[in-house]
Amino acid sequence: RPVCGLWCRTGQDPGRWVGSRTPTLKEKPAGTETEKFQMVYRFDAIRAFGYLSQLKVAQTALTLLALPPGLYWYSHGLVTLGSLCFVGGIAGFALAMLCWMSHFFRRLVGILYVNEAGTVLRVAHLTFWGRRQDTDWPVAEVVPMMESRDRPQELFVRIQQYSGKQTFYLTLRYGRILDRERFTQVFGMLDTLK
Repeated sequence: RPVCGLWCRTGQDPGRWVGSRTPTLKEKPAGTETEKFQMVYRFDAIRAFGYLSQLKVAQTALTLLALPPGLYWYSHGLVTLGSLCFVGGIAGFALAMLCWMSHFFRRLVGILYVNEAGTVLRVAHLTFWGRRQDTDWPVAEVVPMMESRDRPQELFVRIQQYSGKQTFYLTLRYGRILDRERFTQVFGMLDTLK
């Protein structure tokens, strides 16, 4: 008999593992679970950026954990004030870099999907922890690239909503447009991208 814990099945739902969770309504709007989505854009390096984000979180945590022992050693005269300030500066820089990198990585688009009806744009991007998160937008709310201040030849192009709630960045230079027709339906003509 297996030891109960996180790996045991619950009695209420034999197909559900303890510790697993189902997506909330905030993550997936009603009706989009059954719809089929077509991939229209892919940035292959997003997986490497996810690993880099996770590595940065771990590095920042380890750097910040060095501060309490440094303070203790300084209080007992084992470390000089200069050394303690050096460790504090490194920890502060690591924390600032984590904030900046996570802010950028959370807005970087990995994959774009459009549903079969062409009414919903699904944006796959990273979370603070370097994991994938999908955000659904109505296509009617997406600002076409012709109305944007960005040029398609730039390294990063903004994807925005008319309401201005969220902004994402995608790179047309290093990403691949897989379905040009659907991409054009959402973002407008791409004559300048050739």
